[in-house]
Amino acid sequence: MQNVVKSWRSLLAIAALAATGTAHATEGALGRQITGTNVQPNAGIVSPEPIWAVNFAQIYLDGKIGGSREVPVGGRTSLGLDGQVAFTLATVLKTWDTGPGRWNFASSFTLPYIYTKVNSTLTGPGGRSVGQTDKASNLFDLYFSPIIAGYHFSETSHMALSLNIWAPTGKYNAKDMANPSLNNWTFIPQVAYTKIFPESGFQLDTVAGVQFYTRNNATDYQNAPVFSMDVMGRKMFSNGVSAGLILGTMQQLGSDTGPTADRLNGFKGRDWALGPIVTYDTKLADKRSLSLSLRWVPTISSTNRLDSTSTFMGTATLVF
Repeated sequence: MQNVVKSWRSLLAIAALAATGTAHATEGALGRQITGTNVQPNAGIVSPEPIWAVNFAQIYLDGKIGGSREVPVGGRTSLGLDGQVAFTLATVLKTWDTGPGRWNFASSFTLPYIYTKVNSTLTGPGGRSVGQTDKASNLFDLYFSPIIAGYHFSETSHMALSLNIWAPTGKYNAKDMANPSLNNWTFIPQVAYTKIFPESGFQLDTVAGVQFYTRNNATDYQNAPVFSMDVMGRKMFSNGVSAGLILGTMQQLGSDTGPTADRLNGFKGRDWALGPIVTYDTKLADKRSLSLSLRWVPTISSTNRLDSTSTFMGTATLVF
């Protein structure tokens, strides 16, 4: 394992940073993760060295659900929904000094900021349709991973197990359509895997997890568990640049429950996203390293979820 120890500073071992995406699920067609943004380079690697990693991410999504469908939002239903969401996320990760064995451990904390704009069509007095626009801009719900456990099968095959938790710390008003909070706790057990093919310069990263939501007591809405999986394949070049494709999906495992959800037959949904990613890695002074990435992951299929051709994510990660 000693060769791995020497090389992993340039690999940016940031397993916990692979789940910082937000939005795109159940009540209000929003939730904790955006399809195609959960996987990061080297997602299954937890460094055997004690390091700090700081990640800044910007995510933008502009999506809609057609007006022929009713969408649960704020304890009511809307005929269709148009939503713009911009997330700015700052994540700090610490890997602990557990030695260069096969098991290594880390923890992370994310502070998210959100801007969101929602356009909906509600039913007004007399059954008339009334268009309504709402905006919100504030700190979003806090996100943390108390434990990430990494296992090294070999120098080219790695796995990371984590429990990721979202806390309802943002402001929430059930009468508003746009809120900087989902008003529920969310627990996401997750597994990430990284396979490196040194001869070809190819790398495969996969992240899969299940989102478990508590009930939104303000609207009496219970989101069903959601399975998510993102797969990324990249070709890495000697100048630090890599290019590849990401395929992601969200699959709701059951029906939502509550008065509004029951009226909409559970509002069960799923989606698929596919798009390119470009990354750049470089070594800095004092054993530090920097990684940059940009991806575009448009929706290619969607049911009861925001359908977006404008889903972009840019990240910058510093390891020291």
